[in-house]
Amino acid sequence: MSFESLKARINMILDTATHQPEDLHELQESLREELSSLRAQGLPLPQDLVALEAKLEARFNLPEAP
Repeated sequence: MSFESLKARINMILDTATHQPEDLHELQESLREELSSLRAQGLPLPQDLVALEAKLEARFNLPEAP
């Protein structure tokens, strides 16, 4: 898969998140997959997307309230 194709897919993911914030968990999974694909190809990771991935990870992995 080309880098341009990956960029387009990531843009689509972010557009969906903007218009459908209730699907943030799906965004997290899709973003994780796309970044993994970039890593596998040895391509540089956009730091803003790495930061977004970390924020989403923190949001969804918070301990449950008693």
